[in-house]
Amino acid sequence: MTLALGCIADDYTGASDLANTLTRCGLRTVQTIGIPADDLDLPEVDAVVVSLKSRSIEAGLAIERSRAAEKWIRSRGADHVLFKICSTFDSTDAGNIGPVMDALRADSGDAIVLVTPAFPETGRTVYQGNLFVGAVPLNESPLKDHPLNPMHDSNLVRVLARQSAAKVGLLDLATVTRGPEAVRAHLDGLVAKGFGAVIADAVFGLDLETLGVVALGHRVSVGASGLGLGLARALVASGRVASQPVCATTDDPVGGSAACLAGSCSQATLQQIARAEQTMPVLRLDPERIVTGAEETARALAWAKERLGQGPILIASSSTPDQVAAVQARHGRDAAGHAIEQAMADLAEGLVQAGVRRLVVAGGETSGAVVDRLGIPGFLVGAEIAPGVPVLRAVGAPPAMLLALKSGNFGGAEFFRDALQLMR
Repeated sequence: MTLALGCIADDYTGASDLANTLTRCGLRTVQTIGIPADDLDLPEVDAVVVSLKSRSIEAGLAIERSRAAEKWIRSRGADHVLFKICSTFDSTDAGNIGPVMDALRADSGDAIVLVTPAFPETGRTVYQGNLFVGAVPLNESPLKDHPLNPMHDSNLVRVLARQSAAKVGLLDLATVTRGPEAVRAHLDGLVAKGFGAVIADAVFGLDLETLGVVALGHRVSVGASGLGLGLARALVASGRVASQPVCATTDDPVGGSAACLAGSCSQATLQQIARAEQTMPVLRLDPERIVTGAEETARALAWAKERLGQGPILIASSSTPDQVAAVQARHGRDAAGHAIEQAMADLAEGLVQAGVRRLVVAGGETSGAVVDRLGIPGFLVGAEIAPGVPVLRAVGAPPAMLLALKSGNFGGAEFFRDALQLMR
């Protein structure tokens, strides 16, 4: 297997989002969970997305895991590696975007790294270095209040400069719209002035295509799935990859019971849970009881087992930002987050043991905990449920399963219903 593109994602739902985008652009794509073992049988593909759970861990460990993933990708022939981050640039002032970027840049030998979380088709744009969600700056949007990585500064030049040892510059929209040659000249000018990273503006899809063409001339780039789209289209346009139809690997039914787990506290997921209550049994967990003991998990599993034979069910630990803040204040942010993640992983394990073979998971940290617990080494990417969320078929570990891993902010109000309709 010789890869045209290798990607390192800092969480599992972001990896699925990117894998979905690459597949839609015609690249045969596999998502792996962690660095694949040598004996994992992977099909011939154009791109691999290595999923790490490194967004919120200690920076040194994130660097170590990302470097190991890059080494594996390079050994499979990839000239370019995309470090895939969240489209809301989720990261604290301590990292981990900046520290990982610095390490990958040093290993690659690149003089400067192009960085953009823009993805206009999902409402994420960057203008004058400021990240917008729809029509408002990120720090004025509901997405600013992530429970682990709150983002209260929309100026990404400032944000990245606080994390990185590199001098961070701006690639403005006026330059991007002039095309690849103008962008290359601008980057050369920044390098001459000692800059090692640049936040790139992007407001339209064509901007991403320009950035993708330029980024392919470097060894490393950093961005959300929008930059992946630009890279994929550049690979196809250059003739280095022959565009393929969307893989039909998820078409074969797996049967078994179906269940949904929601751990995200985003407004989108809270709305989706409320809508699901109209069509399926929903159990809302008490975060306080999750943190203080295991009885809540046992109660939820007993509740689920009574209902799985009658149709899909949903179990949610999701709470409003005020409720999350209260639990964090009593128990600490990290301790509360870890307890809830592990409770959802316990539930996933118990549900699979009870016969669930179609599992929908909402929330990046929740998805990471669930997939790690289930020991699934990789996925084949199938049909798109919603922008950024494909159906995934587990590979490399029994039993046969279909999963959907959703970032908290993704999907429409009927997401859970839509997912289950495609997962047979």
